[in-house]
Amino acid sequence: MKSLIIANWKCNPSTLAEAKELFNKVKKTDAIICAPFIYLPGLKAKNLCAQNCFWEEKGPYTGEISPKMLKDLGVEYVIIGHSERRNCFKETDEIVNKKLKAVLNAELIPILCIGEKKGEDANQVIENQLKCDLDGISEEEQEKIIVAYEPVWAIGTGDFCEPVKAVETLKFIKSKVKNKVLYGGSVTSKISKDYIDTGFDGLLVGGASLKADEFINIIKNV
Repeated sequence: MKSLIIANWKCNPSTLAEAKELFNKVKKTDAIICAPFIYLPGLKAKNLCAQNCFWEEKGPYTGEISPKMLKDLGVEYVIIGHSERRNCFKETDEIVNKKLKAVLNAELIPILCIGEKKGEDANQVIENQLKCDLDGISEEEQEKIIVAYEPVWAIGTGDFCEPVKAVETLKFIKSKVKNKVLYGGSVTSKISKDYIDTGFDGLLVGGASLKADEFINIIKNV
């Protein structure tokens, strides 16, 4: 089975010209590109992903973007519940749950991010997140969701969860849900293959996805 590699550009790069330059270097890899909203219309390709969305289809919600709007742009995937949304913007599991339902209703594929902060019990945090985030979603719909395990303490820190340790969390997640599970958190080309070898279905790559050569090497190694 082909590994699923997702590039999360976050709030980068600074201009459309830079975004197109980066995209043109990596587009032949068939990776899923999660670009900022403002750049999505300018990237003419399949496998586009949004980094977030609102849970309503339309209405008086200044600054929000709906799943229906993303669908109209040709977007296929949406990241939901990234730790930066949960921590910086105080998104709760209730909000994540609403967004998952809206994305599924729009026939887009959600990428649900879960993971523990430093010092927390990973299994306990993940079990609670899955229980709350998936509440009221049928098993059939749940199986359409891609789960991304991203230990919060590893995101953007240069630190990472050793594959031998991450696989234990992977087993726990797989005991709870039947979904594809990705690993994310300071992924580099040196360790990317190790996560796939331990059983992860792919990778969610943050900072390294902004460096075209490094991102391409991650994909080649996988």
